[in-house]
Amino acid sequence: MSPLRHGNRTLPLTRGKSLFDYADDLSVRVPTSCGRTGECHECVVEVKRGIDALSPATPAETFLRGDYRLACQARVHDADAELEFNILRRQPRILTESIQREVELHPLVRCDANSVVYNGHDATRNLGPYTGAIYGLAADIGTTTVAMNLIDLESGDTVYVASFENPQRFGGSDVMHRISYDTGDFPGELQAVLVSSINYEIGEMVRALKVRRRQIYDFVAVGNATMRDILFGINVEPIGVKPYKSRIEQEFLDGKRQHTALNASAHDLGLRIHPDANVYGGPLISSHVGADVAADLLAVGMANSDELQMLVDIGTNTEIVAGNRDSLTAASCPAGPAFEGGGVTYAMPGYDGAVENLQLDTPDSPPRLETIGDTEPAGICGSGLIDLLAELRRHDIMSELGAFTRPIDVYEFAPAQRLTISRADISALAQAKAANYCGQQIVLKQAGTTASDYARLHLAGGFANYVDPANAKAIGFLPDIPDERIVKAGNASLLGATMMLLDASQRQEAESFSARVRHIELETDPDFFDHFVEGCQFKPMAYASPG
Repeated sequence: MSPLRHGNRTLPLTRGKSLFDYADDLSVRVPTSCGRTGECHECVVEVKRGIDALSPATPAETFLRGDYRLACQARVHDADAELEFNILRRQPRILTESIQREVELHPLVRCDANSVVYNGHDATRNLGPYTGAIYGLAADIGTTTVAMNLIDLESGDTVYVASFENPQRFGGSDVMHRISYDTGDFPGELQAVLVSSINYEIGEMVRALKVRRRQIYDFVAVGNATMRDILFGINVEPIGVKPYKSRIEQEFLDGKRQHTALNASAHDLGLRIHPDANVYGGPLISSHVGADVAADLLAVGMANSDELQMLVDIGTNTEIVAGNRDSLTAASCPAGPAFEGGGVTYAMPGYDGAVENLQLDTPDSPPRLETIGDTEPAGICGSGLIDLLAELRRHDIMSELGAFTRPIDVYEFAPAQRLTISRADISALAQAKAANYCGQQIVLKQAGTTASDYARLHLAGGFANYVDPANAKAIGFLPDIPDERIVKAGNASLLGATMMLLDASQRQEAESFSARVRHIELETDPDFFDHFVEGCQFKPMAYASPG
């Protein structure tokens, strides 16, 4: 009898058994709200191997593409095959460290005469009697990962931190594929699965803390334009075609809105907190540079700084902002998921078992590895990939062009586990790196500066927090700025969202500076192609001449 695999665990295959049954056996919690009938579309899993061993897709699964199934519908029909699956709610490492910002406690929700009162954008509303606590949620809705803080709005304390893999992956690994999916035959599915997963996590929070869902009275959400608008149920088709602007941004440019932020009720979005809680979607900057970057800027204080500073928020889309209070220039780079676990054979997000640090003492010595969770290597995450590429270059195992200098097809970075990197993997990483390179070079040039002009380089995002700056600079992933000027800001987007939750004036601050950031479409720069070709090479970044 062949095995079913989930992570490092195996179970025997049994004909007729569903993947949900196996999740139960493995004590893996899979979201569902329909009693496993296929109606809620929440129990999506990814079949990593052996999809032909499962029963054919049912009518309830017609919204799924590729190797994705509903756990309740997919049953084993060939017990002699090998089968491996992952749930779409895997727990990435929670990034708890970040820069610190002091903000005064002035939330929109407060207790007044034993009632909970919301003093919001539209009017003052009574939300019912005070029941002993007032909470708010801040969320960073990333293309790959969702992170949330539960905040006590009376003390300002963060009482629960959570993160989970964005379950929308069945719609594609990047925003353009998500837009295509959401505007195709199954509109609303991406919003539904996201709301369902947020509700699931809220349930985990309130159970752990022994509080009530209805004691959560305010919600601040940030994300790129696509992720934010999908959460609010807004048609994202305009973001996928020129001029790549959200419908909300276009209405702002047409004078129909005062800002690009959004407000809706929790009831209208289906979020299971107090039904009259306000859900605030942070303001967009422009095009694909969204509310997550506005939150970044709020967190690092760039918009109020006299010093020149640069922000690089590394993700599936990397965003770059350069400037100070006088002028801010921004761009978005479609880097793709290569450094976040997509398109590279043994790449994976930052879960237990991912190689996160790697060193080579000599060209022929086995690599010294560190893995997340200090477990056996199962793959390699973004920080490990940067280390690996830098070490291959340092020991001349790989050329600047990404070709092996030895007669080998693959390089084994974890020989005991037979984990390798191939020429095709390196090519995918080169193109992802080149997108980052282009963005940084063109923003610096358009801002009329070079990297040496900047007093700070803020690296934002969970991936960036674990990057070795020296290795990143060695392969041209980051500009050659002295290490002492590089600040790892952690999850600055989540911090910015939390600031907007704690102090309502921070929302107006973000709305104000977001409207004055100058946005650049990279492909319109005459040197774009030259920068991209240069960026595909694994060597330190050359400085562009200021424009």
